[in-house]
Amino acid sequence: MLLIAGGIAIATLVSPLFVAATVAYLFLTVSYSLWWKRIAVFDVFVLALLYTLRILAGAAAVTVVPSFWLLAFSMFVFLSLAVLKRFVELRAIGPQSMVGAAEGRGYLAGDVTVLSSLGVAAGVVAALVLALYVDNPGTHDLYTKPWLIWLVCPMFLYWISRTWLKAHRGEVHDDPVVFALTDRISLLIAALTAGVFYLAT
Repeated sequence: MLLIAGGIAIATLVSPLFVAATVAYLFLTVSYSLWWKRIAVFDVFVLALLYTLRILAGAAAVTVVPSFWLLAFSMFVFLSLAVLKRFVELRAIGPQSMVGAAEGRGYLAGDVTVLSSLGVAAGVVAALVLALYVDNPGTHDLYTKPWLIWLVCPMFLYWISRTWLKAHRGEVHDDPVVFALTDRISLLIAALTAGVFYLAT
């Protein structure tokens, strides 16, 4: 409780919006830990919202307005990664238990197929949002070479497809963020993406 109070006190030194984001994150995190993580499907949406809320908090801290495109892209990416986390957990139970429930969760071991479809679909939609962003007229005003950003679309599609493929093979850590930060291909794609955006400015 002292750490929570101290954190909120420090947040007040930044901005009122940052305080609001901090309190909202605290509420969602506690609610998720106590109740919502046991509700199938709803839990992954809350996880995706928590990740997106971090972006909102960061934007509030540096007093910038996050674009619709950033939030839409992030929400679908984080939804895909949150579903992937659940998929990995359920896959570890094994296909032999189609009726066995994951401990403390609202899923059955046989739900891996549905989760896989949902996670891959969310990743593809994120790529679609990125493509729509590149084609948006407002984007052309932000970059001198906006057409270069098209290169990011196939790179992202490759990354999300490869990540899910490796998850099906049992080669992904139960935390997909840890996997992305330790996987050489993921780091290479991140570096190439940053390079493309730099050249496009």
